[in-house]
Amino acid sequence: MSNYSLTKTGFQQGIWEGLVSGKGPDAPQPEIVVTHQQDRLSDVQLSDGPERGQWALRIPVPADRIGDGVQTFLIQDGRTDETLGHFALSGGEALADDILTEMQLLREELDMLKRAFRRHCLETMQP
Repeated sequence: MSNYSLTKTGFQQGIWEGLVSGKGPDAPQPEIVVTHQQDRLSDVQLSDGPERGQWALRIPVPADRIGDGVQTFLIQDGRTDETLGHFALSGGEALADDILTEMQLLREELDMLKRAFRRHCLETMQP
């Protein structure tokens, strides 16, 4: 279980916004990582929130990440690789089902789990 929770506060003009809350007011500032198709987004902004132990998260969606199909963005705790949330954009022809969005999210999470498992194996195999 993550030491942080994420609440979406809005998505307007290409900027996804949320509130990251730590467990307790003395929680350290998290390291937030946002990925799209395993590529890390660079313009993620994290600033002090309305209360201690909270941070405002702003994720500008790069124009080159918008296109046909479903584009899924994964929001993770960079220290633990735990997924805090996600959002998806769909463009182009109308999608028949939301199942495509879920499949893309599952693929992203599976890739994250594979990386974490490999890292775990390397760490436990070292003397």
